[in-house]
Amino acid sequence: MSAETAGPVVISVNISDEKGTKKCAVGHCMAVVKQGLEGDAHAGDWHRQISLLATESISKMRDAGLDVWPGDFGENVTTQGIDLPVLPIGTRLRTSAGVLLEVTQIGKVCHERCNIYYEAGDCVMPREGIFVIVIEGGEISEGDRISIEASEPKEA
Repeated sequence: MSAETAGPVVISVNISDEKGTKKCAVGHCMAVVKQGLEGDAHAGDWHRQISLLATESISKMRDAGLDVWPGDFGENVTTQGIDLPVLPIGTRLRTSAGVLLEVTQIGKVCHERCNIYYEAGDCVMPREGIFVIVIEGGEISEGDRISIEASEPKEA
């Protein structure tokens, strides 16, 4: 069964040592409550612990002629099968391994062009990426299924 017919899925788990750079695929990583992904530069007790971007968004950039792949836009988790930017703030996502995430921000304002923009020629993350906090921790892995567990819309 393909990922498209099986429902939403984690395509890639990515981390980096520095902010504003491409992230490297690691296959799996621990999501720590109130922190984010272990070993990632963006981890910390704030509202943007983990970033998500859909392969569908990356495909738009590839269709525009860019040679980009999961992690190239600085996202921690690359997904397939969820229209991420339409999820309301407060939406909760659960992986098949039991990790519970809550959407805290849709997109972001980039005041400066980062290395990603210069390397890729564009950055889709500010328009179509989302940010979450870790409510219940555990390991996030490539191939994990993702379900929308609850949606409690809040003010952005």
